[in-house]
Amino acid sequence: MAPTAAAADIKRAYRQLVVRYHPDKHGGDARYEDQFKAVAVAYRVLSDPGRRATYDFQLQQAARRAEEARRQQQHRPATQHVYGVPMPPPAPLRTRPPAGSRERHYQRIPRQQARFTRRDWTLTLLLLAGLLLFSLAVKVTMDRVTASSNYTDGLHAYAAGNFAAAHAYFEETLHFRPDYGPALRRRGELELLLNHNPQAAKADFQAALLQPQPRRVAADLLYRLGRCDIHLGNPTAAELSFNRALVLDSTLSAAYLARGEIRLLDFNGPEPALADLTRGLAQRQRAGHAPPWQYVQLRGVALTALGRYDAARLDYFHVLRARPRDGRTHFLLGRLAAHTGDSTAACEFYRRALSLGYEYARAAEAECQ
Repeated sequence: MAPTAAAADIKRAYRQLVVRYHPDKHGGDARYEDQFKAVAVAYRVLSDPGRRATYDFQLQQAARRAEEARRQQQHRPATQHVYGVPMPPPAPLRTRPPAGSRERHYQRIPRQQARFTRRDWTLTLLLLAGLLLFSLAVKVTMDRVTASSNYTDGLHAYAAGNFAAAHAYFEETLHFRPDYGPALRRRGELELLLNHNPQAAKADFQAALLQPQPRRVAADLLYRLGRCDIHLGNPTAAELSFNRALVLDSTLSAAYLARGEIRLLDFNGPEPALADLTRGLAQRQRAGHAPPWQYVQLRGVALTALGRYDAARLDYFHVLRARPRDGRTHFLLGRLAAHTGDSTAACEFYRRALSLGYEYARAAEAECQ
């Protein structure tokens, strides 16, 4: 049968050979049984398009190898021996040309649908979680870098006296890092001093205190929180903040002076007020700073309330030497003179205070007429 025989011809030939070599027709002869099996094997190969194509390809390769061996045999001398043995004559090749393209039949391999296993889902989720964590890390890092840059620019503007720009920089810093303690502290200072908004300043100072702070910084924040409470008319809370600040930093003279002020004016306690004012002024003097004269005046008021008139007069004159046109100091000297029974001196001090623009002295000066 030709190598290009159709599938129908192969099937017809197979049936004829099966009948011819069936062992039952030959009394169970083993030779016919072997031929019968060989026919069955050949039909399994030639009836399957894929196997037939493979078989054709193998025949083609075998034919090429045989042709190459024949060509080499022709060019080898007849007397040439290989390993001392004469070369045998080439064996006849039993092959046939491969089937043409029309005789070959190909089948499509069905595409299998991909199925996700539990391991695949686990790996996918881990990959997504890793990407999410990486994105968050990049965002946090960029926010911190931007916040630090804005805070540095805000400090420069703050030092240059450009408070509006500094406030804007601190706002931008807190946009990227809402819990950044140094920016909260600086913005609180500007809210209190520039915008006169003690409520907003208090919120910033309280938020800054929630972050880990050095003892001195925490003490300063508590002092500023107390100043906000004074502006908001809450002296009790202010005194508590000053107490906590001085526990953290006993060298904070501003806290002593502020606590002495509210103890004198709000709680009518001249003796503890005098102790705080004296200690705060002494600390500033040891540090080489000029005394805040309004607290020297307040200490004079506390001394007057305690009947220590000479010490009070000494404080008032210290203020006058530094600020000779301070009408309030003249008025306080007039009150001191009235306490000591010197009405003439008291009236003179009242007139001086009134001439310097201190209107609170008008009522007292009217009693002198």
